[in-house]
Amino acid sequence: MKFAKFVLMGCASALVACQSPPTPQPTVIPATAPPTIAATPTSRPKTEKQPVTGGPTILREGVLVRRIVRAPNGSIRLTRDPISGDMFLLNPNQDIYRIILAQGDQSAANKVISKTDLATPGTATGMAFGADGALYVVINDKVGNDKTQAIVRKGVMNAGGGRNWNTFVTFGPYPASNTQYDHQVNGIVVSPDNKFVYINSGARTDHGEVQDAKGAHPNTREVALTTKIFRIPTNSENIILGNDDETLRKTGYVFADGVRNAYDLEFAPNGDLFGVDNGPDADFPDELNWLREGQHYGFPWRFGAQDNPQASPSYEPSQDKRLNTDFLAVKEKMYANDPNFPKAPLLKMTDPIANIGPDATQYRDDDGSQRDTASENKPHYTFTAHRSPLGLVFADTTLPYDFRPDGATLSAFITSWGSAGGSLSDIGKDLLHLRLTKKGDQYEMQANQIAKNFKRPIDAVLIRNQLYLLEHDPGGAIWELTFE
Repeated sequence: MKFAKFVLMGCASALVACQSPPTPQPTVIPATAPPTIAATPTSRPKTEKQPVTGGPTILREGVLVRRIVRAPNGSIRLTRDPISGDMFLLNPNQDIYRIILAQGDQSAANKVISKTDLATPGTATGMAFGADGALYVVINDKVGNDKTQAIVRKGVMNAGGGRNWNTFVTFGPYPASNTQYDHQVNGIVVSPDNKFVYINSGARTDHGEVQDAKGAHPNTREVALTTKIFRIPTNSENIILGNDDETLRKTGYVFADGVRNAYDLEFAPNGDLFGVDNGPDADFPDELNWLREGQHYGFPWRFGAQDNPQASPSYEPSQDKRLNTDFLAVKEKMYANDPNFPKAPLLKMTDPIANIGPDATQYRDDDGSQRDTASENKPHYTFTAHRSPLGLVFADTTLPYDFRPDGATLSAFITSWGSAGGSLSDIGKDLLHLRLTKKGDQYEMQANQIAKNFKRPIDAVLIRNQLYLLEHDPGGAIWELTFE
């Protein structure tokens, strides 16, 4: 199955909460003196070594690795405060930690915010800072036995060094499926100009099938509040988004549609917004999308650049070679002949970014064989199925030349949480370097594997030429990768 969050949510009134001690000055301390940045293109030789016992395997020369700190189990977000320069870590139980970087093994993760401060029951799934230092936290909670809602809390620094918290926006309540496919509200990012907050509300199904919560919601598939990217002005307070499509459209808050679960959203240096999107339990690609206002990204009618076979009246799951019983939707026979599958809207759907390789381009052919588009000189839209791409960060010119952006070509890194099953041999759990070049009204991408064998990498922060990567599994850590 794909990486998914099981979240519980609830409503709470705004309050003023004091945190732990006042925010200190930036504590970013490199492990060693910053290396000299290469001024000319380099041909970086491949390697395969594990510098730290139990740590990742490094696949390129000139990449140093250091364990910064053990991460609290199940931690999901790592982001940086643009005011203090410090990194902050989010745990689903709403604990937020400041990462104190130091030389050697002296780094630490200090809890600075807890559920008491946020004063909202439920499970935290997303976190982002605005350019002004305001902190946004996404919390999901169950409403009764068969509904869910999300609340985004906004914390603004006060004179005492704590944060004044209020409710920024509430989603729902809306029907839950009571399955692992309740992706709920999670990915969040603030625009570079600090005018808007962009928020993902994921699907309540695996691939558009009926999920009725044992009869509580008859014939219910997706609903008005799911499979969308919302855009809310940062000066908003106590916005309530109800589960009615016509009303939502009139608000102007719907930015884009047709995403399954855009778990991580990120702005590139040129101002373009990107979102990662994990595919279904069948062997269809995971995606990277260039998100633009008013566009529809295909779900549940398209996966990658392919049609959802269940939308066809002639679909016969017993003949579908993309199904593997490692995955719950297959095991529970959610892939079925479905004559009532909704007709696709009459509009152009936007395909994800094409990956021309050389890495993360495996696919399952119609005959069931494992193939690779890069070796066949074909594009892949975008990543090998089930890799679960999650943490996306864009690079700037402080990196060595071979990792810098170049003119119209963007440079980025992405973590892959990794497959939880299936038989494709490309399982992720790695770090990819991406080069994205705009071709007309879309991007084309090259992907190169830089490191592998992480413990479910889930998020990352890039500070100059050092990338900090958060692992999700028990016993995981925050790793520092220095690009010489």
